[in-house]
Amino acid sequence: MIESTRRIIEALKAVPRGSVSCYRDIALRAGIPNGARQVVRVLHSMTRKYDLPWYRIIRADHRIAFCEGEDRDQQAALLRTEGIKVSKTGKVETDFYDWNQPGRR
Repeated sequence: MIESTRRIIEALKAVPRGSVSCYRDIALRAGIPNGARQVVRVLHSMTRKYDLPWYRIIRADHRIAFCEGEDRDQQAALLRTEGIKVSKTGKVETDFYDWNQPGRR
């Protein structure tokens, strides 16, 4: 496995239950500046193999990345089971839940 991929997987697995992070911040935690797209590729190709908490990763603008529909509804439902509030439009209240905020690490 490529070292950068291993670090992304570790960063993804470190996001605790009831918290979210964004693609950009996972990349930064993995030591890959400007690596948000690489995080997306790892999630897309390795979620099942490594049991990654894909639903805890959202966009930097605090929204679920999926367009309206089944995938966004599924992600919102999974987040809600962990106590995270998600609006009908897919926006997450990240000021409280964002794992990357001070005091949440």
